[in-house]
Amino acid sequence: MPATNIRVLAVIPPMTQLNTPYPSTAYLTGFLRSRGVDAVQEDIALQLVLELFSPAGLRAMHAKVLALPAKKRTPSLHCFVDNFERYLASVTPAVAFLQGRDPSIGHRICGRQFLPEGPRFASLDNYIDDEGGDPLAWAFGSLGVQDRARHLATLYLDDLADVLRDAVDSRFEFVRYAESLARSQPTFEPLARALAAPKTLVDATLEKLTLAAVDRHSPGLVLVSVPFPGSVYAAFRMAQAIKAQHPDIVVALGGGWVNTELRELKEARVFDYFDYVTLDDGEQPIIALLEHLAGKRPRLNLVRTFTRVDGQVRYFTTGEPDVPFAEVGTPTWDGLPLDRYLSLLDMLNPMHRLWSDGRWNKLTVAHGCYWKKCSFCDVGLDYIGRYDGIAATTLVDRIETIIDETGQSGFHFVDEAAPPKALKAMAEELQKRNRAISWWGNIRFEKSFTPELCNQLADSGCIAVSGGLEVASDRLLKLMKKGVSVDQVARVTRAFSESGILVHAYLMYGFPTQTVQDTVDALEYVRQLFAEGCIQSGFFHRFACTVHSPVGLNPAEYGIKLKALPPITFATNDVEFFDPTGVDHDSLGRALNKALYNYMHGIGLDEDVRAWFDERVPKPRVGRNFIAKALSDRSAY
Repeated sequence: MPATNIRVLAVIPPMTQLNTPYPSTAYLTGFLRSRGVDAVQEDIALQLVLELFSPAGLRAMHAKVLALPAKKRTPSLHCFVDNFERYLASVTPAVAFLQGRDPSIGHRICGRQFLPEGPRFASLDNYIDDEGGDPLAWAFGSLGVQDRARHLATLYLDDLADVLRDAVDSRFEFVRYAESLARSQPTFEPLARALAAPKTLVDATLEKLTLAAVDRHSPGLVLVSVPFPGSVYAAFRMAQAIKAQHPDIVVALGGGWVNTELRELKEARVFDYFDYVTLDDGEQPIIALLEHLAGKRPRLNLVRTFTRVDGQVRYFTTGEPDVPFAEVGTPTWDGLPLDRYLSLLDMLNPMHRLWSDGRWNKLTVAHGCYWKKCSFCDVGLDYIGRYDGIAATTLVDRIETIIDETGQSGFHFVDEAAPPKALKAMAEELQKRNRAISWWGNIRFEKSFTPELCNQLADSGCIAVSGGLEVASDRLLKLMKKGVSVDQVARVTRAFSESGILVHAYLMYGFPTQTVQDTVDALEYVRQLFAEGCIQSGFFHRFACTVHSPVGLNPAEYGIKLKALPPITFATNDVEFFDPTGVDHDSLGRALNKALYNYMHGIGLDEDVRAWFDERVPKPRVGRNFIAKALSDRSAY
């Protein structure tokens, strides 16, 4: 029996990935429908990009560029104006190609005469071979027409994004749109000023798309799910448009960014845009809200929900338990245009490209993290701290339902760290049902992943895994409470690689007490892991101390002092700290990322790691064959 007759519209605000829908609305829509609620969803982020990067969008951009004095035009803008007719002719087929709807145009794209080439194409110069031949031949060979064309079309789209940013909206970026307005902003003031400013072309387009979605569905409640800081500004702009035209529609805000950054919310102006703000998993708060709106539940009994009462922000919650993970239902992508997502190829590394190339059904093996000890992680928050698994039969039932709905059998498991036992059970259940899928996801590099288990996971369809090596230093790994050692990571990653599974390592620099010597040693370990074929891809993140992590809660245990936070009325997450080492991590980070970029392309693996640094750094204390020796110790397996 339906909890309410209110129609719910869940929307994804810009910007998120372009290759696949962000899964939050799919989860919520699937859950609400399982409870009899009339729920629909729309991806406004994708719609915005497709509208802007169309002939009509380019004409509007062109008018903005022409309004700028020539001396203020960047190289991207000059190229756009000089080649405008070519851009007009090519944008529709280029987008269709990236959507997989017009593969034959790939041959023309590869000819390098069809797409106008702006400043972004200069990156191809990095790949020119010694004979001066085709700069992409080393990566794609003679047969990779589709991949080669997809990389060129991605550069073309990046050029157009630069035009949009330089002439229309300086905050525009794919994924990180206007994120500085929201990331750990103690007050609402910067966002309020931006929302009060005259609308840009992007704003006007976003408003038009939002109101069109509302007109299509006539919802009584709109759920805006904000996963990242780069989605916040657009989310508020969307809510602003809805409230201006349809003040009676209830608008609620939730999502990953809210769950980490708005836990101390005191800013009443937020509720000029949103009627309610919910924390943590949305299922129970939304059911409670729907019952409240239907007159079946008093406001006092809302669940983890902020609202404004008599001009003041109030927080309401009860002791009701969350919906068990086994009962949240199966995500549904019904209503999302799965054939319109853009399969981008911005990184040629085969593992790294999985994040932006191809559409994946995003699913979770278990709720939360079974380890939940890492000192840099928000282990006290619900999305990590509340671990809740499900039976393998239930998981594979969900997999089969999603395949039936989408017609696609590729899955990205988005767990913080998928449990080895659950993955093994899933592999056995898939084999029992003779169900073929391909999948990848996040794990911990723990010893449970034996060569035998890695082979079994490969047989079940595992094509890649990603996991946190963080700082490749046993001292720092122990301080982080990672529960792994460098030599153990080497053996586990080699086991995956030998099973034909690609491995991506999350890496970190700037952790409390990390010295220059630690950083150089860590890079040497990473070099050896690449050279030995243990990992194929990686990414260096700068450590950020968060107020919810063990480091942020107990800084003295990690040898640091936190800088005082300003009074918080809006968002808070990252907190700056005093590190007694005094290391210039920014400079070291540039060297680490340069080295890693080359390692992912098989370059420089035999060079001394000190060559990547601009400044003088100490010699690595790590033996050059440390990883090889660890791998040869068969007694450790």
